[in-house]
Amino acid sequence: MLQETPYADLTPDLVLQALQAVGMECDGRLLQLNSYENRVFQVGLDDGSFVIAKFYRAGRWTHAQILEEHQFAQELMAAEVPAVAPLSLQVTPHSSLELHTEGHPPTLAVANTLRFALTPRRGGRAPELEDPDVLERLGRFLARLHTVGASRPFRHRPTMGVEQTGRAARNWLIEHQMVSPDQQTLWRDAADRALDLAAEAFARIDGLKQLRLHGDCHVGNILWTPDGPHFVDLDDACMGPAIQDVWMLLSGEPQERQRQLHAMLEGYESFANFDWRELQLIEPLRTLRILHHSAWLARRWADPAFPAAFPWFGSSAYWAEQTQLLRQQIELMGEAGAPPEIDSSDW
Repeated sequence: MLQETPYADLTPDLVLQALQAVGMECDGRLLQLNSYENRVFQVGLDDGSFVIAKFYRAGRWTHAQILEEHQFAQELMAAEVPAVAPLSLQVTPHSSLELHTEGHPPTLAVANTLRFALTPRRGGRAPELEDPDVLERLGRFLARLHTVGASRPFRHRPTMGVEQTGRAARNWLIEHQMVSPDQQTLWRDAADRALDLAAEAFARIDGLKQLRLHGDCHVGNILWTPDGPHFVDLDDACMGPAIQDVWMLLSGEPQERQRQLHAMLEGYESFANFDWRELQLIEPLRTLRILHHSAWLARRWADPAFPAAFPWFGSSAYWAEQTQLLRQQIELMGEAGAPPEIDSSDW
């Protein structure tokens, strides 16, 4: 059960106490970073360096699910795929905060409902998606991540799919009466039709491969340096099709998105095979994300950070807009029938 206000007691003093309890000598510099799901802080240390402290939202993940996230990051680093893995933690004796650690190596600190992990600070900027060379490098980068991700499955983390991601979100919103009454019938009808079409698209791909993914691979979660990109924030890592980590990096008009996709997959296939049938899943996956995002906002609404950041959520106008988005997805997924199969020869 998620707490409604899980961070009400997470004061700056408590953040510093928590880090000191695992042996971090803090110098008092503390900056809260932009994050809604968790609370994330940049913390200065006595030696002049910084660490990033992520305090997990209580009740969202189990210990086992968080440790799988950490293990995936460690596997990526071991395979020389640039990612930011959590630091090993050591509880100090006689600390002011009683806690213990989980994991082998221990990377998760636990004190009642307070759970956190530490990573080194890594800098960088957003990748320039207008540059074909950058897009090709991103494609190779994703292929390397997916090669590691395909080596074995997650045992505890979720799988992205129509039922688990989309229909579960739709059902929760209806059951908790989150959709405004004047829009509920229209929104529900659009959601049901969109989910049916998404399910048909998934069913058309025999032997669809599921692998460990970043899961939330948008431009804000890839930082670019002179040496190339590195991933941050594997908090949404899950099982799913490879295209999930590709489509979220596409932007602009359809022709521009096609160009970006072509460049990324050219880079991807220089390192690993890509199942071109998965291109049919871009709009179904976008549909799942639309529904999941509405449910995410609704589930977090009691957290004071959410009404402040998303004041437009929940209004009749919001749900009318969501209905229209779902109708657009119905068109794009092919109300009249299945879209033609796409393979690399079409490029």
